[in-house]
Order: sequence, then structure tokens, then C-alpha cells
Amino acid sequence: MMSPTEEDFELELRSLSGVMNVEIRHRENGDVDAVTLITHGQDPSAIRVMATQIVNLYYTDASVIVEDASRALAPREAQVVRVALVRAEFNAANGNCDVELSFSGKTGYGRAGSGQLFGGAEATLAALRDLGYNLPFYLLTVISVATVRGWPVIVTMRPFSDGADMFGIAQSDNDVTSAAMATLDALNRFLSKDNSD
Repeated sequence: MMSPTEEDFELELRSLSGVMNVEIRHRENGDVDAVTLITHGQDPSAIRVMATQIVNLYYTDASVIVEDASRALAPREAQVVRVALVRAEFNAANGNCDVELSFSGKTGYGRAGSGQLFGGAEATLAALRDLGYNLPFYLLTVISVATVRGWPVIVTMRPFSDGADMFGIAQSDNDVTSAAMATLDALNRFLSKDNSD
């Protein structure tokens, strides 16, 4: 749980122009080790300067990382074999999200009932497990953020053991599809290693 000081610190960082998401990584003793800002439509170097000034007021030893979300929204090079999203649907009658994925001729199905955003991401993780992936991560956040391009969804995955959080961003016609695509984007490096059984 964040302290009131850390909440104020995060709020100041989130209020910077162009900042879409803030991730705070801690050392084992609980001190803040690094701050990652996901930005969009702003000069990353200018944001880094402003963010560093804020960080130094609170945590002098913490490093600042700025990642441009527009690079994540840009088309990426196709890989030979990738997990593909077949469908992502939300059933308003029962509140369930259903996600279907395909990988190397196999199909995986997942279902979750936590709303369109979180549910879409959870259902995607369930579909990946159904495909045989052993995922050493848990879902930390799923948020929808207004930008000049619309409402992209950002998913943050955290490893169970040591390691950096992974971010994914995607934008589609609806929240559940965006959440599913952003979850796959967050796990892209892990999935490309072909860890399925």
C-alpha cells in the first residue's frame, strides 16, 4: 500500500502534460528505486527533466525512465509465429468477457467477469494458459486513457519474482478488444520466446 507521500508524488507525476501512466518500482527495503512514465504526444526529454525535478524532491536516489506510448501504437514488424487474437467479446447480459486466441494451429479460450477492461485482460490471460503458457506474471493495472488519438488501453503486468513491470498499449473499437490486445502487447517479449507446451 502506498504512503500518503508516495500518493502525492505519483499524483504530481501524473499531472505532467502527456503522462498517461506512472509505474513506481521499489527496492527490497521499500525505498523507491525507479519511476517509469508512459507518455504520449510530448517531448520525452522535456518530460524527463520535469519528472526528474519532482523525483529529486521526494526520492533523490530514484532513476527516471520515460517511454513514448506512440511507439507502441505504431505498427510492429510481423513475427513468423505469434499469438493471434481471434475474438474478444463482452456479454452485457451476464457481464462476462470471452477471449479466443490462436497459436500455431491451437486455440485457447478464456472467460472473466470483471468488466470490459479488467475482464478483457483476465480473459486473455486465461486463454493464454489454455494454450499451454505458464505465465509468471500477474495483472497489475488496466486503464483507459483519453488522448488525441482516442481512448487507448494500457495494461501493466508484474512478474511474481524479481523483474521490471511490462506495459502494453492498444486501441480498438471497444474496451474488451483493446484490453485483450494490450495484454498481448505487454507480454509480447515473453510470448515470442515460445514458452508454450
